[in-house]
Parts: sequence; C-alpha cells; structure tokens
Amino acid sequence: MKIFDSNTTAERLVFDALIPAIRQMFIETCVVPRRHIHTINEREHTTDTLLIMPAWQDGKYLGIKHVTIFPENAKQGKSGLFSTYTLFDATNGQPLAIIDGDQITVRRTAAASALAASYLAREDATNMLIVGAGNVARALAPAYAAIRPIQKISVWNINPEKADSLAQQLCAEGFDAHSVADLRSAVEQADIVSCATLSRAPLIQRAWLQPGTHLDLIGSFQPAMRESDDETFADTSVFIDTTEALEKSGDLLSPIRNGRFDAANVRATLEDLCNGVHRGRRSADEITVYKAVGTASEDLAAAILVYQRDGHPAQSVMF
Repeated sequence: MKIFDSNTTAERLVFDALIPAIRQMFIETCVVPRRHIHTINEREHTTDTLLIMPAWQDGKYLGIKHVTIFPENAKQGKSGLFSTYTLFDATNGQPLAIIDGDQITVRRTAAASALAASYLAREDATNMLIVGAGNVARALAPAYAAIRPIQKISVWNINPEKADSLAQQLCAEGFDAHSVADLRSAVEQADIVSCATLSRAPLIQRAWLQPGTHLDLIGSFQPAMRESDDETFADTSVFIDTTEALEKSGDLLSPIRNGRFDAANVRATLEDLCNGVHRGRRSADEITVYKAVGTASEDLAAAILVYQRDGHPAQSVMF
C-alpha cells in the first residue's frame, strides 16, 4: 500500500489534469451511495461528527473518504476537520493507497467549481471575486485560471486581515489580486463571483448581480448555512452539482420554502453539463448560478489521479 502525504497529494492534483479527470468521471459515472453521517459526541453547543463518503466504479477502483469534524478543537489551536482517503482495487478489494483527504477535498472542490464555470461563465470573463479566505478559497484562483482568462482578482472576507493575506498570497503566485472592503461594489464589477464560506446569513444579494455574471456558491452544504438571498434564485439560471443540493443547502431550501424558487426549474446538474444534456450558458447577458454541496465521485476521480499520476514517489509500506 502507498501513502501520499499532503504535499505529494497536492503536487499530483494540478488543475490542468484534475478538472478533466472530474469531467471524465461524470461522463463514465460511478456508484455514489448517500454519505453516512454519524454523531460521535453531542456537546452543549456543538456536535462531533464522522462523515463516510464511498464511491466506486465496478472493475476499477473503490474509494472511501472519512471526515471527522470536531468544532471544539479550535479552542486548543487544532483544526476542527480531518480527512483521509482510502483507495481500493474494485476487482478484489485490495487496499492500494491512503491519501491526504484534506487536499483531495480542497482541490476537487475548487476543480469542480471551475469545471462548472467552464460551461456557465462567459468565455471572456476576466474579473473574478473570491468571497472567503479559507483553504478552498485559496485554491479557486488557480483552478479558474485553468479554464478562463482571469486577469483581475478581488478578495472579500468578513475578516479583512484574512482577505489581505489571501490577496498577498495570490500576488506572490503571479495574479493581479487585491482585497476589497465593499462587497456590493465588488460583486457589481465581477464577471465571476465565487463564494467559499461557512456563512449562516446571506452575503450575496440578487440586486447586486449584473447581466452576464456567473455566481458560484460552494458553502452552504447544510440547511442552516446561507451565502445568497432568496431572490438570487427567483429569475436566474440555476444549476446544481447533484440533486442532493436540493435537500442539503440552505441557499436552495430557503427560496423553495418561501416560494421564490421551484426545484423543477433547475436547469441541469454538473453531470448533465459534462454529458452535453444541457449546453450551459445560453447568452452573454444570462445570470448563471451554480450551487454545489460536493459529491464522492469527485473525490474518487482525484484519488485515482493521485495514485496513477507520475510525480514524486510515494512512501510504500506493508500492512
């Protein structure tokens, strides 16, 4: 069995390879059971949770991502989330690799977002706004630069210092990036708005979205989480990664509950886009909205790429 640490995993998940790998997985399809959610410990104000996310392709590979979420860790200066990925040979069940799950999650999330934007954002989109400054937000610029001619990047975060830090990092990576304090103005000027936050209150207002904008909503993977207001879904072209988004995301559940959006009006899933069932953006003035909650098929595509891709040798161990 091979072990891929964080650095090796990241090095093998370059976006020029990862984005088409995820697209190909949606074309080939795989079996994705509903994720398992287990409560480990209920505390006074928080809950410790275990997530188990399996996926497999018959006769090829089988993978399982384990995610532990312990919110109280922050008080001890530790990360509140840890993740590992185990890859197996689906023909005989033999374990093949243990891979850093945090890097898989971050990079496949950004890559899937960019994959959707390759169908939904205008081809001449150059001005990007990143809302958030966490690990996923840090991966968005290089992911989008792989599919669109991004020239200018604005960063907004509820903590201005973190927005400054991310903007400085992106500048060091060669992007023309700067932090912004006025979210409304930044949204109004952006061709692409990508949100990767843990917000529980709407950040993006429909009134701010200009004709031709593509809005990418990565956070809000639970009913209580929100990144946009109800009106955002009332008169725009809405796309989702999988149908689970309609059950899990507060961004969708709220406008459905309040009569501002009908689930039947979802234009297409990411699988539909990848398979040509829907063409994606139809006009330069169309406002497109993409809501994702993540899927284990993307994890599997990333894990296979890590395992198969040439690069630094992985540490081999016997079990």
